[in-house]
Amino acid sequence: MRAETSREKIERLMAELGRAVRSGGQVYFTGGVSAVLLGWRETTLDVDLKADPEPQGFFEALPRLKDAVDINIELAAPDDFVPTLPGWRDRSLFIAQHGPLGFYHYDFYSQALSKIERYHARDQGDVAQMFNTGLVERNLLLELFRAIEPKLIRFPAIDAPALRHRVETVVATHGQT
Repeated sequence: MRAETSREKIERLMAELGRAVRSGGQVYFTGGVSAVLLGWRETTLDVDLKADPEPQGFFEALPRLKDAVDINIELAAPDDFVPTLPGWRDRSLFIAQHGPLGFYHYDFYSQALSKIERYHARDQGDVAQMFNTGLVERNLLLELFRAIEPKLIRFPAIDAPALRHRVETVVATHGQT
């Protein structure tokens, strides 16, 4: 069992991953990493990330770095759980550049929808923070949900009407116009 991951460990991972790869690319962090880097939490259990495009040497470096930095790495992103939102790359916020790698927060609208779909207690707090800090705005969240709603059929584990209701409820509870 590995220790929880702090901001310092995330920063070390970025620096070492930037040194380890042999070509450029982007790495998108999601979930707990975003929460830690933005100061909503002190630690997270897993480093959830997605490389797109995948830099050369990326996957080869991950096993070594998870041991060297003592972190859990999961290849996971919101588009594994809900349909890909249009324009997600453009809304992904830059964190840092290390060597040929750019590091970003995966689009917060995508993160919010995947967290609303799951909606554990920690997810609820993260979504509230996204609204409270202005990273997610209710009208755009609803618009983006409507854009992907027909694609929910490709995610059979999702109860589409229940998710629609949850999104509308969350927006009414947390959102501001």
